[in-house]
Amino acid sequence: MRFLRLKDVIDKTGLSRSTIYRQIADGFFPKGIPLGGKATGWLESEVEDWMLERLAKRNG
Repeated sequence: MRFLRLKDVIDKTGLSRSTIYRQIADGFFPKGIPLGGKATGWLESEVEDWMLERLAKRNG
């Protein structure tokens, strides 16, 4: 299990910061996990699952 910071999520998905947070608010992207202080992380497996779902939708 690995936590990704926002920069890593941006690099991995190709999405912008604002798009990530908008999709979280709309319920389309995994929510971040508070790590303490102002730090937030995302489970790498949840981000990868989200990416696989996008691919599956594209492939029909």
